[in-house]
Amino acid sequence: MVRIMSLLPGIVGLACAIVLIASLVGYYPDESRMEIPIVPCSDDDAVGCQVGMTGEDLSVPPAFMLLDIDLEVEWEEPGRSWLAVVDAAAADECPPDSNGLTACTEEDLAEYIVTGGSDADGSLIFEVGPGGYRFITAGKDGSTLDTQLVVLSTSVHLNNYFEIALAIVTVLLLAGAGEMAFPVRVLWKRFRDA
Repeated sequence: MVRIMSLLPGIVGLACAIVLIASLVGYYPDESRMEIPIVPCSDDDAVGCQVGMTGEDLSVPPAFMLLDIDLEVEWEEPGRSWLAVVDAAAADECPPDSNGLTACTEEDLAEYIVTGGSDADGSLIFEVGPGGYRFITAGKDGSTLDTQLVVLSTSVHLNNYFEIALAIVTVLLLAGAGEMAFPVRVLWKRFRDA
């Protein structure tokens, strides 16, 4: 009877092991490509280059702290434009109009930038965590660029701490199932008596 009961922790331990292995391998959805609008910036613009911003927040729920999600963004004209991810609070200071254009420059939004910006060399990696975010973009001085091709790549794994905890639980469950089915004391006694 005990051996039959040992199946439950064994099955749960095996399921945990499968989830752990899947997390170590990771999930990589297909790349997505899209044309995004860029705000042109002429040399004679004394106030600086205006920034375009997405109209709605990208809201990441608190449960996502159990995951490591990396969003890699690459654009093909880094000499003429830039992209960045900002905290959603940036929209309070620089709200975008119906076309996504703000009255702000990169300097106005510098304190909200999470990753990217005019110093990025054509790519950025956004480590997605709980919170609200928006994407911003603008042309560089003298750029007449109005659209640009952007490539998005994503990788998803469990959080490292969660993976370690899951590995410990897996080992304990499988060891417990093994001990229930084949108690070490009984096996040792049989070995000693043989």
